[in-house]
Amino acid sequence: MTGRGGGPAMRHLRADRTVVDARVERRTLRRVLSFARPHRRLIAVFLAVTVLDAALVAVPPLLLQRIIDDGVATGDVGLVVWLSAGVALVAALGATFTVVNGWFSSRIGEGLIFDLRTQVFGHVQRQSLAFFTRTQTGALVSRLNNDVIGAQRAFTSTLQGTVSNLVSAVVVGATMVFLSWQVTLLCLLLFPLLLLASRWVGNRLAGLTRAQMDGNAHLGNAMTERFNVGGAMLLKLFGRRDEEDQRYAEKAAVVRDLGIRISLLTRIFMAAMGLVPALATALVYGLGGVMAIRGDLSVGTVVALGILLTRLLGPLQALSNVRIDIMTALVSFDRVFEVLDLPSPIQEKPGAVALPASSSRLEFRDVHFSYPRAEDVSLASLEGLARTESRDNGEVLHGVSFVAEPGQMIALVGPSGAGKSTMTHLVARLYDVDSGAVLVGGEDVRDVQLESLEAVVGYVTQDAHMFHDTIRANLVYARPDAGEADVWKALEAAHVADLVRSLPDGLDTVVGDRGYRLSGGERQRLAIARLLLKAPAVVVLDEATAHLDSESEAAVQRALDSALEGRTSLVIAHRLSTVRNADQILVLEQGQVVERGTHTELIVAGGLYADLHRTQFLGAEREVATEGVTATG
Repeated sequence: MTGRGGGPAMRHLRADRTVVDARVERRTLRRVLSFARPHRRLIAVFLAVTVLDAALVAVPPLLLQRIIDDGVATGDVGLVVWLSAGVALVAALGATFTVVNGWFSSRIGEGLIFDLRTQVFGHVQRQSLAFFTRTQTGALVSRLNNDVIGAQRAFTSTLQGTVSNLVSAVVVGATMVFLSWQVTLLCLLLFPLLLLASRWVGNRLAGLTRAQMDGNAHLGNAMTERFNVGGAMLLKLFGRRDEEDQRYAEKAAVVRDLGIRISLLTRIFMAAMGLVPALATALVYGLGGVMAIRGDLSVGTVVALGILLTRLLGPLQALSNVRIDIMTALVSFDRVFEVLDLPSPIQEKPGAVALPASSSRLEFRDVHFSYPRAEDVSLASLEGLARTESRDNGEVLHGVSFVAEPGQMIALVGPSGAGKSTMTHLVARLYDVDSGAVLVGGEDVRDVQLESLEAVVGYVTQDAHMFHDTIRANLVYARPDAGEADVWKALEAAHVADLVRSLPDGLDTVVGDRGYRLSGGERQRLAIARLLLKAPAVVVLDEATAHLDSESEAAVQRALDSALEGRTSLVIAHRLSTVRNADQILVLEQGQVVERGTHTELIVAGGLYADLHRTQFLGAEREVATEGVTATG
């Protein structure tokens, strides 16, 4: 059963009734209205058409009453024809209103979705890196899609359904009372049966539907993790196919069983939906028929009452659940606003200066840094697991200072967890220091325009990310105005042009998800070409050759030599042999610079760097010896 404009009755049953108890602040309502303000004229016309459409609901039964009583009973053929034409005209008008309403609904709804999505997308893009390290991507995408659409319903289906059902119930109820208050009262006594059946089924169906959605989400997560390139490779390498099949089957079985129970409850509800109106119709024609025989009602009035009854129960049932619909929409708005209200710790200061493109002097001045607490950078509802920590993580960098003059290479070495990657993140202001300062071109990075800083600093990381797009699109992402000649020049400098020429589609070759159709060395060289296309004054290399074989490392190293030429660079070295020629090597341990100097100076000093170098040198000798034994064997 459906109420006019109210949507299917099953939608109410599947709604999560726990949202009725949710607390929505008044400021949420004010913000909801602020989103409606640009569309207020459309909403006004939309509501006017909805009221007219709902008011028409009582006209056809009254016309049918006149056809029977004044036309058929008296044998007036002309009146029957004219009144029948009136019924057809009302039907055509109602159909027109439905089309017009749909157009306004889509204009308002899609406009709101556009406004919300663009605001959320833009706001999320400007969050700090810490936000993305904690947030579950799927939950964030769901917030951007499902909750935005749920919020949009507040101004389309929920608003239209509430107004339409309210007007329909008032108009139809008043008409029925006018025709026969006795029959109307008796029929309304059956409405509580419909309401009780709806509530009984709804309370159970909402919980089962929520469990089914969770089950489908688990299935989706399982497929997402195992169907991407990394997950598929892990599965194949460890040969856990049968176990994975069994786990997936167990999760799918849960969804299957829930689907069966939901289907059974749905059938029970639909049976009740058919039984109660049938009983009410029997009462109308039974009592109304007796009254017609006695002369208290006309036959046309009985027929009109029967038709009006079918148009009354739907709106009444929908109105009994209107609070659920409204609160569901408001809770969706609240979840969207929760993301929009999350501040980003990385903000551009008013009056920030533009950093010249040639700025290449890099300085760390007594830098102290600790990673922000979870509640300061993310939302618990967007994290995959329940958040438990609320304490400070402790200081990661303790008074780090150094200067890289234009064109110099500064190498960062040290054990894992010493703070090397953290230092590189501070250069491009992915995080802000707690005290001290990071300066580029003599300017504190907190005082410059973010766009100009991003233009000056370029990165190549150990996991060079590529979008699922063509080589050309991934390269010009660094400089959208780059021409064909610029692209090939960068590829030549990165020693990867021959590879691209050898591909069947050349620059139009699609690299696949995260660039997995390319080898690690090929991805790194393309990343270096992207860096060269950007042409930054300061280059940051975060272990760019860490996971490459010797041949790939040599190719990437040649590309890096081109990329670093004439540029200031901050390099994290996994293999110490790659930074022997650095102008200055900083040795970090537990967030402090414990040694600094050239390769030769540090070897002579015999400290931590010398120990690390000796360990790598001995490891390399053993590897060579092992390869030699294998070859002779």
